[in-house]
Amino acid sequence: MNKLVMSALFAVLLAGCASTQTPESTAPVEDRNVGAGAGNTGASTAGTAGGGVAGSQIGGAGRGSAALRDPNNILSKRSIYFELDSDTIRDEYRPMLEAHARYLQANRTAHLTIQGNTDERGSREYNIALGQRRADAAKRLMQLLGASESQFDTVSFGKEKPKNPGHDEAAYAENRRDDLVHQGE
Repeated sequence: MNKLVMSALFAVLLAGCASTQTPESTAPVEDRNVGAGAGNTGASTAGTAGGGVAGSQIGGAGRGSAALRDPNNILSKRSIYFELDSDTIRDEYRPMLEAHARYLQANRTAHLTIQGNTDERGSREYNIALGQRRADAAKRLMQLLGASESQFDTVSFGKEKPKNPGHDEAAYAENRRDDLVHQGE
């Protein structure tokens, strides 16, 4: 009986010491204040007046998908490019992601699939995992900016869907990307 009680106490003690860190708490997003930091002048978190991307650039996010098809609208931009072996979103793509997050916030029935892609270097397994980390990084940033988790799907294609079929650094740079695909496109 003593052995049973001691085993139970030991199990409870170990369970209490277990890590509670979740994958979401290790997001590669550098900071949660989009407006902070060098090179981000004028950018702020979603929902603040005059922040980041002017409301006119979203082109009436509440009006539906017309803004998504307007080539002069920031919402028509759909690709995020990454450095080699990186899943960190560069500052230059934050205004675009903020615009898409605000679009999703204003259109709660809208749905977005984020497709993670890699260049051809590396094993299939590594590239699938890296593509997924890239897609998840964009999703987390847009959630921080106010979009709902239920509005996203993420998928990794790894090296299977290259944008550029070449085998040089320029082609590799084009293939290291996330593509944002809105429902119905």
